[in-house]
Amino acid sequence: MNYYFIAGEASGDLHAANLIRELRLTDPNATIRAWGGDRMAAQGAVIVKHYKDLAFMGFVEVIKNLPTIFNNLNFCKQDILDFQPDVLILVDYPGFNLRIAEWAHEKGIRVFYYISPQIWAWKQSRVKQIQKNVDKMFVILPFEKAFYQRFGVEVDFVGHPLLDAIEAEVIEHPFIAEEFITRNKLSHKPLIALLPGSRKQEITVMLHHMLSVINAFPEYQFVIAGVDSIPLAFYQSVIGAKQVELVFGQTHELLRSSAAALVTSGTATLETALLNVPEVVCYQGGTLSYMIARQLIKVKYISLVNLIMDRVVVKELIQNQLNTATLKHELEIILNNEDERQRIFSDYTKLRHLLGDKGASKKAAQLIHEYLEID
Repeated sequence: MNYYFIAGEASGDLHAANLIRELRLTDPNATIRAWGGDRMAAQGAVIVKHYKDLAFMGFVEVIKNLPTIFNNLNFCKQDILDFQPDVLILVDYPGFNLRIAEWAHEKGIRVFYYISPQIWAWKQSRVKQIQKNVDKMFVILPFEKAFYQRFGVEVDFVGHPLLDAIEAEVIEHPFIAEEFITRNKLSHKPLIALLPGSRKQEITVMLHHMLSVINAFPEYQFVIAGVDSIPLAFYQSVIGAKQVELVFGQTHELLRSSAAALVTSGTATLETALLNVPEVVCYQGGTLSYMIARQLIKVKYISLVNLIMDRVVVKELIQNQLNTATLKHELEIILNNEDERQRIFSDYTKLRHLLGDKGASKKAAQLIHEYLEID
């Protein structure tokens, strides 16, 4: 069969690549054309557009690049028509993909969606678009199935692909903490990982707070997980004279070597939990932006860990709660209170079970194959 994938971000490239690998096991003759990245290409997909050419973040940047965005939409539509896929598989990336879904539905093209947009958090009205334009939705968070059912939409819960991605990484790259420490010229003090985010403004604010507690923990070594797309000089300008190390492109290895982590809210909070590292989740935005967000966002927690478990598993420090005193206090607890550490580890085990344990990509591929065979 002919499959057309659209993944517009690095995470989508990773998860789509794992899905493509499993699809090829059920359909060895699959022909795959895609918008995505290097991981999808490695699984045999012909990449039409690389996700790095699609990354427009922030209101102003989107407005400035509207002509490019519309050109991309038009090009994508024509490319799909030329390819004539048996199914269009959309991976998250809702701003672009929901527009393509509407157009494809009108053209009579089957539309499957893998990894739901986070419409449960905001823009819940999008569920109507999905109900109308998407033939099958495969969700990766357990509460998403119940959310869609409230609107009369049946979806398939397949589990979270991060479990598969992390397991594959462990198998393919056996990890030795000593080797990681030596390679990065780190000392032999226990490590605390700092994950300040992936955007410059976010990194500036989060690192300011995270670095403020370093002197309170002289027996530990603080290490920043650097993002390859952010220049070294930028990190150095934020770090200044602080005694902290910086490694690029080794976030999972850093976490697997660390006693604890300070993590900016986002998918990284879930990655940290799945790698079994006690964490404090941090978030601070502009006052006006935060006030607006609180009116629009309809969830109780900012971390995926707490959202999935529907209770506080990891401490969240938000806005004014995020300061040197509270950060120091919460970090001391997850480092030194053994009962609390064991409670966190136990909850992380429950979290993995809620996420469906391993096999998300395989389950999704099997369902896709079954639905196509039925049709």
